[in-house]
Amino acid sequence: MESRASTDGWSRHSFEEVREWADRAGVDGAEMEHIRVVALSRANDQRLPAELRKQWAKLSLQVNARMHGDGPWDQARMAAHNFWLRTRMIEDLGPDPADSDWDAAAIASGIVNAVVLTPQQARGQSVRWQDQPSEQIGHLRRIKNITAPFERLQYHLQPGPLRDLALEWLSVRKHLP
Repeated sequence: MESRASTDGWSRHSFEEVREWADRAGVDGAEMEHIRVVALSRANDQRLPAELRKQWAKLSLQVNARMHGDGPWDQARMAAHNFWLRTRMIEDLGPDPADSDWDAAAIASGIVNAVVLTPQQARGQSVRWQDQPSEQIGHLRRIKNITAPFERLQYHLQPGPLRDLALEWLSVRKHLP
């Protein structure tokens, strides 16, 4: 059972209370961000049992998906946060191939699908990126943000084409704005 003690100025609520709060929450961005941050802080709390941390992480993922709009920056922020959190949980608690949220290959595949471009295309578009229109620079920046989890995820991927692709993205990221 979780303590109701205060941590870092946040009132401590049980998982059930925060989940109900999330279910009742409207589309108010500040309220959703508050819930996401509370869930994220609990997911990262190493004093909690692993299964409870995973529940908090899943709640953060769900709230994050609800709080973003359809615009490219909103979608990229949502994806980058989700991939980062899922990778962080794998680092802390180990992979779980039975649950796609904690499966390194599933995360890597999701990242590859989210960026749309191939590493070769992104590298080609990054040549003289400073001369590109701002929309193109923004697109390349979103790709850089979304592929950031490959830095840590690479160590959890089995040797093969997916790991090779992750490593290729890591080399391309250095050239992106």
